[in-house]
Amino acid sequence: MIEYQLSEHAYEMLRERNIRETWVKLVMEDPERQEMKEDGTVHYIRAIEEYEGRYLRVVVNPDVKPQRIVTVFFDRRIRRSQ
Repeated sequence: MIEYQLSEHAYEMLRERNIRETWVKLVMEDPERQEMKEDGTVHYIRAIEEYEGRYLRVVVNPDVKPQRIVTVFFDRRIRRSQ
């Protein structure tokens, strides 16, 4: 189990975008892919079947303990292969 906490901004995004915290947990614990970014963040990505298979991106600052989720959003740039 990965230890993490949500930033105030991430909580706000969950509320504004109707993203369930259980979905965030799923992405963190079982991502389809991870991307390391130049700014030092790690992006965890996974399709959420309950949300029409759209891809949820969870952006994490791994340099603090516990890891801090910076923001969360459904990434419209990622499409399912037909």
